[in-house]
Amino acid sequence: MADRDQTEPEGTGPTARRIILGAQLRRLRERAGVARSDAAWSIRGSDSKMSRLEAGKVGFKERDVADLLTLYGITDDAERELLLDTTRRSNEPGWWQPYGDVLPDWFEDYVGLEMSASRIQTYELMFVPGLLQTEDYARAIITSGHPDRATPDDERRLAVRMRRQQALGRRDAPTVWAILDESVLHRPIGGPSALVAQVEHLLELSSLPNVVVQVLPFGLSGYAAESTFSILRFSEPELPDLVYQEHLTAAVYLDKRADVESYSRVMDRVAVDALTPDETRQHLSKIVAEG
Repeated sequence: MADRDQTEPEGTGPTARRIILGAQLRRLRERAGVARSDAAWSIRGSDSKMSRLEAGKVGFKERDVADLLTLYGITDDAERELLLDTTRRSNEPGWWQPYGDVLPDWFEDYVGLEMSASRIQTYELMFVPGLLQTEDYARAIITSGHPDRATPDDERRLAVRMRRQQALGRRDAPTVWAILDESVLHRPIGGPSALVAQVEHLLELSSLPNVVVQVLPFGLSGYAAESTFSILRFSEPELPDLVYQEHLTAAVYLDKRADVESYSRVMDRVAVDALTPDETRQHLSKIVAEG
């Protein structure tokens, strides 16, 4: 148990554990030469269920994992217990689950992956990224510009956003690299004073060793990328890097290597076109001074 605690990143949550467990079970099945359909039959499920389990898209029952380990010839008590312990931990509720009634399912998945990422790159056209927002700025967005009319559900959504930001102060905090279109710094979300406070907050965060902020000038805006996206990278080899794109009523997760590489090239191009981190800090300081 001590070995697991020493090797598992502090921020690894149930979403990531589920994906890691699925990948481990898939490798064990393939090593044992067991067809996926036969594995599914052994746990009283369908081939499609087995596919979702191995992809980490659904939770595991401890009995099913025990049966699969027996089928795959895993008899060593220590190895079985390690995988069964991972199963139990993958079913633990994430801190965000009590807020499930105010969060869409597709965003709950993102929160779980975000907390396990070692590197988060994001390109934003409209708003400051959620991880870098002040409370007043975030409340204005969540309430569609009417913070004085915030409902209890709005405040709970805000609580989730503020809780997500705690990841920046973790011992194994992810590197957050945000590239913002210059228009973001001039859109008066929450009013002029809230915007200035937000820019000051960006300036403060950019001094952290794990936070990089760049501004893409108006003159080069829109050429390299047409929409907002984020790239999440993970230290665990079982977790594929992925691209996240959020829409009004859904989100897209892309984890095929070709897709991730395409978006990575775009991110590289945007980073080259943007002001350097030092130039960005100077630009932010100027906005604060003029505000």
